[in-house]
Amino acid sequence: MSRAHTALRRAALGTALAAAALLTAAGAASAHVTVHPDSYAKGATDGVLSFRVPDESDTASTTKVQLFLPTDHPVLGVLVSPHDGWTAKVTETRLKTPVRTDDGTITDAVSEITWTGGKVTPGHYEDFDVAFGLLPDDTAELPFKTLQTYSDGKVVRWIEEAAKGDEEPENPAPVLKLTPATASSTATKSSAATSATTKASASDSTARGLGAAGLVVGVLGLAAGAFAVVRSRAAR
Repeated sequence: MSRAHTALRRAALGTALAAAALLTAAGAASAHVTVHPDSYAKGATDGVLSFRVPDESDTASTTKVQLFLPTDHPVLGVLVSPHDGWTAKVTETRLKTPVRTDDGTITDAVSEITWTGGKVTPGHYEDFDVAFGLLPDDTAELPFKTLQTYSDGKVVRWIEEAAKGDEEPENPAPVLKLTPATASSTATKSSAATSATTKASASDSTARGLGAAGLVVGVLGLAAGAFAVVRSRAAR
């Protein structure tokens, strides 16, 4: 019984190790640079994009991250959040087509952000935060091509974009989906305005009704008083 029990334990341990190896391999194969959240409304303002960079190497650390922002549909008002141990270099580019905003016409936008000086060690990841003032409203998605450089000199190019209906490429670029702006806020404002109007109308109607009722009571009171006077004189 003891030998059988030992054999069963060894078999179970072997199965668990094999499953863990498969999960680890699957995790390493699927890990790539991603953007969080992965969607925003078109024309969104004052938000933050977090770019997650995992280190997939067994021995080398990530020492440089280059993020390229699209300039055909530019992200405006870009600000980089300080990151411990890392230094960010921001590069601006003159836009081929200036963007008109409520604050004026924008002719330049950030096209590249490069982080250096820090490191992402094997088996770990880092989130690099980028704040924006305004997202474009004339496209359905924004690809952010990224280059990841390791301490051993290897460069992974996260720049591939999948065509509609195709499977995810081997080195996909992080993509931010832009969804149609919902009318929820407009509907809420409209509903609130309608509610306020309805309440005001109801209040006005109630006031008018009370006023009319008061007028009727007053007239009846005057009539009663006049009748009393006439009756008193008749009695005399």
